[in-house]
Amino acid sequence: MKTALTLFAVAAALASSACTDSKRARNDATWTDRPADVTCWSYGTQTYSGRSTGKVEYDDGRLSFVDAATGRYTTIDGECRVVYQAR
Repeated sequence: MKTALTLFAVAAALASSACTDSKRARNDATWTDRPADVTCWSYGTQTYSGRSTGKVEYDDGRLSFVDAATGRYTTIDGECRVVYQAR
C-alpha cells in the first residue's frame, strides 16, 4: 500500500511538472516577444512604471528588459506587475 501511494505521488508530480512546462512554453511563445507595461513597488511605494520594448526576462526574482523610453537595459528587484500588450 505504501509503495502504491509513493508511485502515485511521483506520477502526479511528474504530470503536474509536464503541464507546467507546456503552459510556460506556450506563454513564452505567445507573449514574450511583445511589449509590456511594467510597474514595480517596494514596501508599498511605486518605484518604477514604464514599458518594455519586448521580452521581459525573470531571473531569481529580478526583472530585466529594455526600457522603451530610454532604450536602456533595465534590471529591477521588487514586486512587479507585467502586462503584455495584445496585438
